[in-house]
Amino acid sequence: MSSSTLLKFPSLEEGTLLKRYKRFMADVELTDGEIVTAHCPNTGPMKGVLHPGGKVRIRHAPSPKRKLAWTWEQAEVLEKNGTATWVGVNTGLSNTLVRLAIEAGFLGDELGKILEIRQEVPYGRNLRSRIDLLLNPESSDPLLKPIYLEVKNTTWKEGPLALFPDTVTTRGQKHLEEMIGVLPEARAVLVPCLSRSDVKAFAPGDSADPVYGDLFRQALRAGVEVIPCSFGFHLDEITWEGKRPLKSHQIS
Repeated sequence: MSSSTLLKFPSLEEGTLLKRYKRFMADVELTDGEIVTAHCPNTGPMKGVLHPGGKVRIRHAPSPKRKLAWTWEQAEVLEKNGTATWVGVNTGLSNTLVRLAIEAGFLGDELGKILEIRQEVPYGRNLRSRIDLLLNPESSDPLLKPIYLEVKNTTWKEGPLALFPDTVTTRGQKHLEEMIGVLPEARAVLVPCLSRSDVKAFAPGDSADPVYGDLFRQALRAGVEVIPCSFGFHLDEITWEGKRPLKSHQIS
């Protein structure tokens, strides 16, 4: 399918990543030679995306409430054949992008018509977890079940596969268990937000977290639905790039 613009914003600044440190900070050299420190909104290992010396895009948004005026938004990754792809590294955008895709009707076949979308709703054991999006279907939906939708930002790629997680994630494991727990009274939907357009399918990152992989397949058997969605990242916009097939194992 052709790309569709989901989100527009002022053009980002391009530069070269010098280093990332203390998890939340990155030094970037701008095209005019100035070196700035940007907030890194991705605390994970950023496997396959973190390349000192590579091109990055950062956003300038000074505010008295922020310690750093710059935020690292995108990173360029290069294939062996020289093909370049821009990857979104700001994990805070994932929920927004998936919500915009739902509101635009791109997930209508899977989710049906949605009347209401609520964010960060407590659920699970003792209501100690929060679901990213709680969807209430329109009354014309024959299922009429609430939809608990969890979003997972996905940047790691091996070959044609997008993979999550890229490290051991006890939090992610817990989320799978909580989603199984809402069945069958509600629907449970996991949406891997594939923050790059160069992937052909999605699979659990078994090599990074085999426990998560096993829980992922257990969730599938229990009835948890998985809808991988791909997005394209550009200098001044983010585009919808379509849904991707699901594979139950990293290596078949």
